Amino acid sequence: MSKFNVPTREEVSSNNQAIFDNLEKAVGFVPNLYATYAYSENALANYLALSSAKTSLTAKQKEVVNLAVSQVNECSYCLAAHTAIGKMNGFSDSEILELRAGKASFDHKLDALASFAKNVTENRGAADEAVVQKFLNAGWTKENLVDTIVLVGDKTISNYLHKTTDVPVDFPVAAPLEAVEA
Repeated sequence: MSKFNVPTREEVSSNNQAIFDNLEKAVGFVPNLYATYAYSENALANYLALSSAKTSLTAKQKEVVNLAVSQVNECSYCLAAHTAIGKMNGFSDSEILELRAGKASFDHKLDALASFAKNVTENRGAADEAVVQKFLNAGWTKENLVDTIVLVGDKTISNYLHKTTDVPVDFPVAAPLEAVEA
């Protein structure tokens, strides 16, 4: 695995510098993984546009998907970031561990979402029919299904970028996933 240095503001294009400035104002810092996108003239803006695009999923529901996908893809950076964001969206530590395992015993509808996100990621898009049916039976729509798959792709991009570059994680490290009852 390669280890990339995180580019500084001075090392990126003027377009990316402006994005860094906006991130600094909005988030308080430029996350290392976002800075890594700035090695490309266009990737950071493109990724931010994708990750902030309109969707039928709420912010909390998006975190369900982000946690399940990042666990399947074993991305330490995204697990750390989305554990922190999941907490900001009201999930407890134990709920976050369940979501990472692709389940949510505390919420029937989120359980179907987590299960679907995990399954579609594990099977590289070929979701099991029973999992799709569970998702739809839980009250999710076909629009939600499409938006979930788009989010799986979004998160997979970041998972792959971190796994390739191995930039330092600048969020509190996520606890290891312990066995969660089936």
